[in-house]
Amino acid sequence: MNTETKAFLTSIFDAAVAAADPEKVIARFLPEKPKGRTIVVGFGKGAAQMAQAFEKVWDGPFEGVVVTRYGYAAPCKTIKVLEAAHPVPDENGLKAARRLMDLVTGLTADDLVVALVCGGGSALLPAPAGELTLADEIAVNEALLASGAPISAMNAVRKHVSNIKGGRLAALAHPARVVSLVVSDIPGDNPALVASGPTVPDATTRGDAINIIKTYGMKLPVAVMAHLVTPAADAPLPDDPRFDGHSVHVIASAAKSLEAAADASRAKGIPAVILSDAIEGEARDVGGVHAAIAREIAARNRPFEKPVLVLSGGETTVTLRAKGKGGRNSEFLLAFAIGIDGCEGIDALAADTDGIDGSEDNAGAFADGASVGLMRAAGVDAKAMLQANNAWTAFDKAGDLFVPGPTGTNVNDLRAILIR
Repeated sequence: MNTETKAFLTSIFDAAVAAADPEKVIARFLPEKPKGRTIVVGFGKGAAQMAQAFEKVWDGPFEGVVVTRYGYAAPCKTIKVLEAAHPVPDENGLKAARRLMDLVTGLTADDLVVALVCGGGSALLPAPAGELTLADEIAVNEALLASGAPISAMNAVRKHVSNIKGGRLAALAHPARVVSLVVSDIPGDNPALVASGPTVPDATTRGDAINIIKTYGMKLPVAVMAHLVTPAADAPLPDDPRFDGHSVHVIASAAKSLEAAADASRAKGIPAVILSDAIEGEARDVGGVHAAIAREIAARNRPFEKPVLVLSGGETTVTLRAKGKGGRNSEFLLAFAIGIDGCEGIDALAADTDGIDGSEDNAGAFADGASVGLMRAAGVDAKAMLQANNAWTAFDKAGDLFVPGPTGTNVNDLRAILIR
């Protein structure tokens, strides 16, 4: 792919990320100041940047703690920024969860809790319920990540083995008012699913969690399964009176970012279309479908006329078959590259808007009709790499990894396909 095309696709990514910049949107959703204390809690890969934005626009007294992924911290004057592991929880995440729970305990009806919520919070806030341990919660997380289950199913399981997820943090803050400001990385923008909803309950039950575990053939510790059949696993439901008076605002989302990306393309003279902001499924399968659409446009000018930029978002999943390197965007794009092998006039970028895709330091990668040939020339079999969940290695050999670094926000994946 030539430098000019990479620059164009990078500008589309930048426009999508800018639309989710908390500093530009958070002021519109601030609550009224309380008579009592203002407590700020936050969790997710963009939590520190959300905290920075809050500090700039809130003109009353406050105190708070947020937790983010290692390497994602940003300096704050008042709010304490903690770091923990993602995607597999660690001891620092456990300490951070306890810190947040302690902070909201003992509040009054005159107090206000502002929750800054974004993607990645599920792993950053381990808080094992009942007799469960951190090792148990890690085992659950690893099983979920390897299962291929959609994010909604993953979070239904997570909240039933936790003392903080599924609305439990908000319930602990009762009778204080809780206002959740959410940067959504979830297809469909259900705020209860972002970070497994510590301040936003949903209606799933432990029975649902057990069925999901059976459906996806997950092997979980005996202690976890024993916990899930007890009433101690029950999470509070949305009609619990402890949530009365609470409010939730989705301040940024994949839909808003895709619209901004489309506008940026049109401003450069390239028509743009959005397939969906909520595409889920196995990454390699979704990649194959996108490749078929791109080929159809290139060959027959349908369902859209070229030139056109085809955009989509959402969160695919990867069922692990081997211990390769990469993430869902790299795997999507490797399948896409195989699907357009030899086709001219098709260029693509797939990347996670938080700047990190899976296990490595890239957000995703670039691909075109020559990508598979470049991999072959570098001694890499693209199909074998896909089968081994080793997309990072394939694109590294081709010199097409996309490495913007942490962006400070997270509204899920961006897929941009240019057909010239």
